Amino acid sequence: MPGGLTFGLPMLAIENTLIDEALLEEAFVCDLSRCRGACCVEGDAGAPLEGDEVGYLKQAYPAIAPFLRPEGRAAITEQGTALRDPNDGEWVTPLVQGRECAYALFDAEGTAQCGIEKAWQAGAVALRKPISCHLYPVRIARYPAFLALHYHRWTICSPACTLGEALKVPVFRFVAEALRRKFGSEWFEQLEAAAALKRGQDDIQKPDNKEDR
Repeated sequence: MPGGLTFGLPMLAIENTLIDEALLEEAFVCDLSRCRGACCVEGDAGAPLEGDEVGYLKQAYPAIAPFLRPEGRAAITEQGTALRDPNDGEWVTPLVQGRECAYALFDAEGTAQCGIEKAWQAGAVALRKPISCHLYPVRIARYPAFLALHYHRWTICSPACTLGEALKVPVFRFVAEALRRKFGSEWFEQLEAAAALKRGQDDIQKPDNKEDR
């Protein structure tokens, strides 16, 4: 997938995770009216999947299939409900002719939506959407002893950065629901406390711009 993960320091440590402070400092709110859900279309691989999601999609596919486009169902019939990315060996969703995710739908304006989420909204499945999609633009890098959370920068998300700045919503706030889903409410409360502490420190360090009287 195009773009880049930030590996800059400093990073926060919460339980067995390291969190890039870019999640606290950068602003982000998806602006679907401008990007049209391009993250479901652009890139050279499908959405990353966790091991339990791979098994669940295979088991629940009959309930998901009615919500998908014919093109998506054809791609899944040919490639499977999930496959290994040839570049890194990770599990990902299949693509339609190398373009959009096979689970993607498009509304009348051409905005991409998630067919898995549509099935979830209808009560047909228990999985809302892959956690990698729910967390985006946060990406998780896995190491033997810990997980590292990074901010994934991608040019197609420029409208989200602009809207986030206007609304003053940091990345971690935008994906709060997904972070709670992945790591739990107690973990997220610790992240909120760290963010509040950092804001206080930043305020103290800001220079006084008032002219001497």
